[in-house]
Amino acid sequence: MEDEPLEEWAAHREQRRPTPGERRATPLGDQQGRGAHVNPDVPRGIQDWDGHQWTPTGVAEDFQAAASETGEDAASRAEQIPLPTFGKLPRMPEPWRPTEVFHRP
Repeated sequence: MEDEPLEEWAAHREQRRPTPGERRATPLGDQQGRGAHVNPDVPRGIQDWDGHQWTPTGVAEDFQAAASETGEDAASRAEQIPLPTFGKLPRMPEPWRPTEVFHRP
């Protein structure tokens, strides 16, 4: 098993972690961790990253108000996470063909 060196792992981890002062909106209620499009009218809790944990800082009426408060931009957040590099794709397998000729009786 080839493990990643600790220094590289720590660098990747720091790259993925939010920066202190970054804000996010989470839906309030029983169904946590769902996408923003599921219930856009549900109140959102505004959380602030202090470097160690997400701390609550306020409440917004709905998703639109929360997005304007947090300045949420999915594209900029996604750019922080590096995508894996892929090499050449393997060849497509040959389609299955029976080895014996079959004649219908």
